[in-house]
Amino acid sequence: MGRGGEQVDVVVVGGGQSGLATAYHLLRRNRRRATPLTYVVLDDRDRPGAAWLDGWPSLRLFSPAGYSSLPGWPMPKAPGDANPLAQHVVDYLTAYEERYDLPVVRPVRVRGISDGDGGRLLVDAGGRAWSARAVVHATGTWSAPFWPAVPGMRDFAGTQVHTHDYRGPAAYAGQRVLVVGGGNSGAQVAADLALADVVVTWAAARPPRLLPDDVDGRRLFELATQRVQDPDAHAGVGPLGDVVAVPDVRRARDERGLRAVAMPERLTATGATWPDGTETPYDAVVWCTGFRPALAHVGRRHATEVPAGWDRGAHRVRSADDPRVWFVGYGDWCGPASATLIGVGMAARAAAEGIDGMLADG
Repeated sequence: MGRGGEQVDVVVVGGGQSGLATAYHLLRRNRRRATPLTYVVLDDRDRPGAAWLDGWPSLRLFSPAGYSSLPGWPMPKAPGDANPLAQHVVDYLTAYEERYDLPVVRPVRVRGISDGDGGRLLVDAGGRAWSARAVVHATGTWSAPFWPAVPGMRDFAGTQVHTHDYRGPAAYAGQRVLVVGGGNSGAQVAADLALADVVVTWAAARPPRLLPDDVDGRRLFELATQRVQDPDAHAGVGPLGDVVAVPDVRRARDERGLRAVAMPERLTATGATWPDGTETPYDAVVWCTGFRPALAHVGRRHATEVPAGWDRGAHRVRSADDPRVWFVGYGDWCGPASATLIGVGMAARAAAEGIDGMLADG
């Protein structure tokens, strides 16, 4: 143990898909080095799977397994060759970690990052600390749910949960549920409830547009890749729609008539009121309103200085104010599709290559 913590070259904070992809590429870089980099992945879970451990039973990926793989090893096909369920992803991440013998330490909750001795960074995890020459933040967004400010939220006497805490329709049997959010999570949660015969209203600030039934994550990734290869092409699926019509969403649409309505004007103690003055009673609200980067452990340090966007053919994943700090998997400001299983590999590789070059120089 070095002064101030266990000494390694690189600490990766986060043991989900972004952290594992980064560790894989560090492993690959080590095969070319006379002196391998020492690195560790710190995960706050007690077992592999990260955010996928919290998925409700019917939660599915947008793409088949072949288009949902981390670098190096394709995800095995899901039963029936369907889009994989969350548990299939957990099993894959567990096997991936074991396959490459990645140095994951868990459960470890990072509390802060500070300057250490000799130009290093000190990663504080309470009763344990690491001293590193570089730190990669790969914590994703799942642990930082975004709650909107809607009039009457504090007055509502029913249950309110975020997507982060939704675990399936069983808890809502016999209830009336308002699902708020026009993205993919809102569509899947509303469909999950509707197909379980829960009385559900799906509300969104803007009318959500389902992508054509034959468009899934494969096409989305192809378009994101085009944006890397030619940023001036403005490739995107915006004209097609916003929400991937996974099988359960299609079923709820076709068999249960699931459609989104405009947002209520406000919540009340017993439900919600609408712009036309009517009121609907509800027992619960599920807020499917997105997430923010889970960077509370960073505090003000680096968090606001991450460069946005990307250079032609390259990902921007290095902190703008500290060359020792890197970010992987936080959406487009780490590279197109970097928050997806298949897309994070490009950003992870860019980070590993950059860290390798930086440490070789120093």
